[in-house]
Amino acid sequence: MIDLQAYLEKKLKGIISDWTEEDIYAISFFVYANEAYEYNGYSNVTQFSVSYNTEKDCGSSGELSEERWNYAFWRQNEIPIIEADDGNEGIKILFDWYEENDVNNIGYENYNACYDNEMRYIGKGPSGYYELLSEITAVAKKLQDSGFVKNKFGRPIPIIIHDLEYPWYIIEATKKANSNGEADMFFAAMKELGFMD
Repeated sequence: MIDLQAYLEKKLKGIISDWTEEDIYAISFFVYANEAYEYNGYSNVTQFSVSYNTEKDCGSSGELSEERWNYAFWRQNEIPIIEADDGNEGIKILFDWYEENDVNNIGYENYNACYDNEMRYIGKGPSGYYELLSEITAVAKKLQDSGFVKNKFGRPIPIIIHDLEYPWYIIEATKKANSNGEADMFFAAMKELGFMD
């Protein structure tokens, strides 16, 4: 049986443990699918990388500012965990996990079923995306609940799970991952900026 969560947790702990900047205020878990990402005959494959942002990076931006919380303004120095590349161990483990868990039609999304009557997006991303997102969310929650993040940085900081946008499932994932209030400032900013109700 493939333990995807254990694999992700070990990789993430190793990477985060090596970070040395003292003013890190948020961790980025970037989960993204794109038609250009191809692996094993599939396109629109979901990738996952980790990075962070620092107080120095956002300068004198306010606590609820877009510069502080919108990934578009971050340095985007991602370290790939799962990458659509034959040499990436994570993608091989992920596709084995997909097969073991009957996740099929990787990358396919039925756009006709993704919107409600008021044209609000209700989909879960392309096939394989939400399933991987759920595993990543569980690992993020473990990193928070176990005290790993707080012990590493000497204080609680949020793990922001995101795409390039903030659909409902991204907000849900970040809420679940930061169940002890670590991301309260992020959510306040998202409301202030109109990204969530």
